[in-house]
Amino acid sequence: MSYFSLEYIAMITGFLLIVLGIWAILTYKNLLKIVIGFSLFDTGINIIIVSIAYVKNSTAPIIDSAVSLKDAVNKIADPVPQALVLTSIVIGLGVTALMLAYVLKLYQDKKTLDIESFTDLKW
Repeated sequence: MSYFSLEYIAMITGFLLIVLGIWAILTYKNLLKIVIGFSLFDTGINIIIVSIAYVKNSTAPIIDSAVSLKDAVNKIADPVPQALVLTSIVIGLGVTALMLAYVLKLYQDKKTLDIESFTDLKW
């Protein structure tokens, strides 16, 4: 068994995207770069969920002549993580669109994307 199999590469990629997203959120002052950081973070989490749920040599969760009932536990891929990631992708797209709409409105009001310029709610 190789240490660099597909599931390990996917998991490392997911962790790198999460770290890169958190770094972008915490270090950049530009609102668009912060939104991109949130999107990278979300994508990294989705990749990790898929890579954890991956079962090698598995088949679709349909019990038929390809899989006997006693082998169903070991050979069938769990559809729940796939459904969760699909739902997460749709929700992430909606949240990203909402954040971009807020960024556009803030830019129209203040003519800047620098987060330091928005001091209206500071004490």
